[in-house]
Amino acid sequence: MIDAQVSRRSAPGGLLGGTAGPRPTGPAAWARRPRPLRVLIATNEPWGTYHVAPLLDEAARRRWDLTQLVPDYEGIAPGDPVQVATPADAPEADLLVVTGAGDWPADCAARFRRLPLNASALAHQRPAQAPRAGELRRRVRLFTASSAAEGRAFADCFGTRRPVRTVGSPQTDDLPPRRPEPGLVLVLTSVAHPDRTGDAAPGTELLLASAERLAAAGKRILVGLHPREDRSLWERWEISTVPSVTASARAEAAIGIPGTVFPLVAAVGTPLVGCVDPELTVPDYLLSVCSTTVDDPADALAAIDTAQLPAPATLSDAVGPIGGSADRLLDAWHERTAAAQPAAMAA
Repeated sequence: MIDAQVSRRSAPGGLLGGTAGPRPTGPAAWARRPRPLRVLIATNEPWGTYHVAPLLDEAARRRWDLTQLVPDYEGIAPGDPVQVATPADAPEADLLVVTGAGDWPADCAARFRRLPLNASALAHQRPAQAPRAGELRRRVRLFTASSAAEGRAFADCFGTRRPVRTVGSPQTDDLPPRRPEPGLVLVLTSVAHPDRTGDAAPGTELLLASAERLAAAGKRILVGLHPREDRSLWERWEISTVPSVTASARAEAAIGIPGTVFPLVAAVGTPLVGCVDPELTVPDYLLSVCSTTVDDPADALAAIDTAQLPAPATLSDAVGPIGGSADRLLDAWHERTAAAQPAAMAA
């Protein structure tokens, strides 16, 4: 069992198997950095810039130009740090990256058919072949995922047996030291109502009722909102002002609808309980990091009080390497475009 009290900063190389070694620095590091790349990114959630945001620091360090493709600008909040463009006014680029095989990534790939194409899992996918995977599969030069487990689900999404490179999650590059506060439970929401950006996940009523049971038993509730969740549903409790991964360092345990953030919270060292609705489809690796799952609010208190981290091998399989993940991901993107000449935009 990983010692949840040990900070990732105080453990050189990380605490999980497969962690990366020291990153090269100085002239030798920059010698392998050719001219900055211009990258277009099309996500399964067309306006979901929160999946691209963790790459911005590393992209800025390299002077790369990352642009997320969006259908229009109406779904983008003023001041969003992620540069966006519609296909009609997208800048010239060297590479297109898709994060899944949904309609928007497939539409963008068809539009920019002359660009080299990579596929990178920046969020979890359903482990079943997407209807439009066949349009993308043969064009994809490189598949990447944060972990081996996510890679298996990503391969299933594309209907491929090709290898998926494990690069880690950029969100684990600077994990907070864990300092749990007695009685504090982090509630991790999903999305209660679908919108233009993406679907909803069943289970909100179960999670709300579980939070109420925990609060009635004397637990302090801290809510980690999904970026698209309806805030008004959760305002009876404290809503975290920092990202859920950061907030999880304060919690004794977390409970929520299993999603992309679950392995990241487990990497911090915070045990997890999954709220599982009968209509919810969850990849096995997200369930694997849960101490247990509940489908009845009456079981939430006992599950939280006995929550534990999974075995180190399970955690490593689900989380992937810790530290330098954004660097590895962008290196992987560059490797598959280094030999290509700057591509002209498709009409």
